[in-house]
Amino acid sequence: MGAIELRSPDFEHLGVIPDRHAHDAGNVSPSLEWVGVPPDAVELLLMCEDPDAPGGSFLHWLVTGIDPHAGGVPEHVTPAGGLEWPNGFGENGWGGPAPPPGDGPHRYVFTVYALSARGDLPDAPTVEDIYRAADAAMLERGTLVGLYER
Repeated sequence: MGAIELRSPDFEHLGVIPDRHAHDAGNVSPSLEWVGVPPDAVELLLMCEDPDAPGGSFLHWLVTGIDPHAGGVPEHVTPAGGLEWPNGFGENGWGGPAPPPGDGPHRYVFTVYALSARGDLPDAPTVEDIYRAADAAMLERGTLVGLYER
């Protein structure tokens, strides 16, 4: 079982996320590309979280129901077949980086999960709920980490 390779043409792994993706700038979701999705995947689940947020892991993006044959998503677009959920700002869809000024760089962890069954999530899922649902049906996953500070 090989991992899904997740990457972005907008930033390198452990590289700086461009300002246009920040919540208080353009708030544009980044382009993402992935390869290595198992052929028996039923759907993909995509999330982005900031594990360095002062109040605990902060959800920046959650998309479920993504077509497992999609090889990625262009900038500022909902992934094919995907349903965007509310983020930690209470907005539907992408909510870009917004760490406290002077807090140093935060990590923004993008994870794509290939699932063997539809993810079962409550109406307002926490990051822990997402992990539980993804882990219950996960075939494989891929991770990309970007950095951002103000």
